[in-house]
Formats: sequence, structure tokens, C-alpha cells
Amino acid sequence: MSKARLVIMAVVVEGRTHADAAREYGVSRSWVTRLVARWRLEGDTAYQPRSRRPKSSPSQIGDEVVELIVGLRRELEAGGLDAGPETLCWHLSEHHGIEVSTSTIRRRLVAAGLVTPEPKKRPKSSHVRFAADLPNEMWQADMCWWSLPGGDRAEILSFIDDCSRYALSVSAHRRVGTAAVVDAFSETAARCGYPASVLTDNAMYFTTRFAGGKGGTNAFEKLLTDLNITHKHSRPGHPQTCGKIERFQQTLKRWLTAQPPAATITDLQAQLDDFTNTYNNHRPHRSLNRAVPAAIYTRLPKAQPSPDGTTSAWRIRHDHIDTTGTVTLRHNGRIHHIGIGRRHAHTEVLMIINNLNIRVINPTTGELLRQLTLNPNRDYQPQHQN
Repeated sequence: MSKARLVIMAVVVEGRTHADAAREYGVSRSWVTRLVARWRLEGDTAYQPRSRRPKSSPSQIGDEVVELIVGLRRELEAGGLDAGPETLCWHLSEHHGIEVSTSTIRRRLVAAGLVTPEPKKRPKSSHVRFAADLPNEMWQADMCWWSLPGGDRAEILSFIDDCSRYALSVSAHRRVGTAAVVDAFSETAARCGYPASVLTDNAMYFTTRFAGGKGGTNAFEKLLTDLNITHKHSRPGHPQTCGKIERFQQTLKRWLTAQPPAATITDLQAQLDDFTNTYNNHRPHRSLNRAVPAAIYTRLPKAQPSPDGTTSAWRIRHDHIDTTGTVTLRHNGRIHHIGIGRRHAHTEVLMIINNLNIRVINPTTGELLRQLTLNPNRDYQPQHQN
């Protein structure tokens, strides 16, 4: 017998008060009152458990939004583009003016059967990532293959910026050699400026470090040395070091697979140009808080090669301007206060420091808030000081 029936019988049949019945069965008196009133109106149906579902769900999305989510998912996947909940959230906000949480989108995708569970997949939280602080602080370069009709094979050489994931150069070749690497790097540097460092694997067109001492240095290595650009290498058999460009090439191949097959190298290059434009300007990047790579690359100042060929002296500090309009910086063990202005209080800033030369930038807008040479002999650096 249910507790609801016992409570009603205690009040109606035994004539006990609501308070007595509540004490006897360990329930609240108000619940006893509601239960008895319900029994007098509905009879025995009052014994049945009631649904706890709310009468209204203000946050529930409509059927048209669900259809839009499913349609966007299928459209992006058909185009070879990422279509995860974060990406769909960005498209809904940017292109349709609809704000939906990623958890809601994920639930709708699961309900529509559009998500394949991967229980053995390593969680993203377990990955330790490194990213350069400034554009051009480090470029990553690599080559991948792509099949053409008739059994021919093209090789795709790519350069991306480590900080912004911006695709600097994506070019198709019959075969990638050192000359192609030098030409692509030089053309890219002419447009974007020289990087402080370049990260590659140990392919012979990048380096001769494993040529047994017989090859000396190749033309690409010599070019980087002449320009005081640091050449970094991945550990043999450890592609994770170049993980960003490896992931970029995965995205590239997925997109190419969804396109009509390119008949020639020229056709393939046209497709690569379309992909680069989409990737840089129209595809939100999860690691950039859904910003597009072009926005990050163009907004922040660019790093440069060290003049003397040594490791760059640049360092980055993320901070917030306090209520008095200042930020702090430690130099040689001493704290210095740098005046920015009270109107910028609580603003997040990016401090770019090269020895005593400091630039304070709003990373959201790219606005230069202050540029100065630190005076190490005084604590407070007033705003009128340059």
C-alpha cells in the first residue's frame, strides 16, 4: 500500500488531524493537506504518482531550431568541414543570431543519431598543449600527399602560424624538394614577414641533420641561418611535436575528400586556395575560443627574428588593469607599476616585453594602450613617460 493511500485513510477514515498524520508518516503537513484536497476532487487517482515535469520550459528550443542544428551539421559534414557542437554554436550565433548552449546542441545531435560514441578516445583534458604567444613567433611546416585521378599523386606543402593557426601557404607540387620549400617560404615571408623560428620534421627537404654528415646543410637550412631564424625539429618518430600542422592536414584532407576530384595540379591548387580562404576567414577554431585564424593573426603584433641570431628576448605577460588604472611588472626582482589610465580599469591586457621595451595591448581589439621604455630606477611609471 502506498504512503499516499495510508495518509488519506488516516485522515478520512480514522479522523486524525493533518498534523498527526504528518508526524506518523514522516511527511510535511502541507503535503498531507494537498493530498487530501486532491483526493476529495479526483478520488482514487490521487494515489497515483504525479509527473515532476515542469508545466513550461522557457529554455527549451523550438522544433525549427532543432531542424536548423541538424541541417547545419549535415551541411558542414557534406562540405568536409568540422561540425561539432562548438562549431555549430558559433554558426548559429554568427549567421542566424541564435544563442544555444553547446550542451543543448550535443543532446540534440545525440537524439538525432548524428553522434558516434567513442568511449576509448583519449579525453582532451589529458593533452598538454604549447602555443606561441605572438604571430610569427613560430611557423610549422609539413608535406602531405594527395591522389589525383589516373593514379597520379600530388604533394601539398603547408606553412601555418603556431599562435593563430593561420594558414600562411598551402601549395600543390608534383614533388616537394628543397627548392620548392625555399620558394614557398620566401614568397610567404614576403607577404607576412619573417618568423622568429620554424618547426619542421626531419624530412630531407627541410634538413640534412640525419644525412650522416655527408650533405652539410641544404638551401633551406642555410636561408634560415642567414636570416637568424631558429630552425626547430621534431623528435624522430614523434609527430605530436608538429601536432598543429598534422591536425591542419587532417582538416585539409577531409575538406578535399568532400570536393569534386581535381583532375590536374592546377585544379588542385584552385581547391587549396578556396580551402585556405575558408579555413582562415570563415571557420571558427576551437583552440582560439571560436575566433577565426585571420582575426588572431591580424590583430596581434608580429614577432621577428632575433637580430643577433640568439634566442628571442621577447616574453609575454597576461594581466588585468586594476582599479587604479595600472598594471604591475617584475624586473630584476623589483615590482614596477605602469600607469595605463583609469578608463581602462579591469581591462584584460597583453604585455609584450623585450628587455626594457614594453607594449601593452588590448588582445580583444588589438588597441595599443601604451608603449614605453621601463625606467628600472623608479617604482611607478607615469603615463606621460615614453
